[in-house]
Amino acid sequence: MIEDNTSVSEMMGMFFQKEKWQAEFAYDGNEAVDKFKTDPEGWDMITLDLNLPGKDGMQVAKEIRAISKTVPIIMLTARDSESDQVLGLDLGADDYVTKPFSPITLIARIKAIHRRADINASVNEAAQNAPTIDQGEFDVMTDHFKLSSNTREAFLNGKEVPGLTPKEFDLLKTLAKKPRQVFSREQLLELVWDYEYYGDERTVDAHIKKLRQKIEKVGPQIIQTVWGVGYKFDDSEAGLE
Repeated sequence: MIEDNTSVSEMMGMFFQKEKWQAEFAYDGNEAVDKFKTDPEGWDMITLDLNLPGKDGMQVAKEIRAISKTVPIIMLTARDSESDQVLGLDLGADDYVTKPFSPITLIARIKAIHRRADINASVNEAAQNAPTIDQGEFDVMTDHFKLSSNTREAFLNGKEVPGLTPKEFDLLKTLAKKPRQVFSREQLLELVWDYEYYGDERTVDAHIKKLRQKIEKVGPQIIQTVWGVGYKFDDSEAGLE
């Protein structure tokens, strides 16, 4: 846990102990990066505050991601702007929690992301040993879109959607498997993040924004907003000029 507020660290330390988790704490950005460098493979999860002395959380995330592409990161931030949230996700955070937060909520997010990390590791290992996929091995296939869980790839009009993070891929897969079905933000939190709705719908919105930016690099937008309800996948007009 990278957190300069000792009261928060001490409080969460008690909750980690209750879960029987081993935890270490860093109180500024420089200390955090130095600790991570000593054993990059030794950490199952990082919680990272944005407002840190030494180096801020954005720089810490960037340096950690330069060393490890896979260690899960949850950002803790008092900042409430969408731009900060999207930038954090763009730098490689898997999720974020806005302060003040409930310790139970953070514990639930940690458990959910850790489960997802284990699943993704198993999928990636299987994919590395799998033969080249054929048309029959795509989970989703339409006239304009196809997606494979084996290779964690998605294609729109024959072009791969670039740079999908594990969470973005899972979000796109959840929507695409049921075209034109509208999913509320609460449903997507439960299906994709694997935790119950705690009132932070902005997690979904920030990921949708990043996902849309990547889709638009290769073709028309296929993630539609249903105002007042949620989001849906619809590629029915993806082939139109």
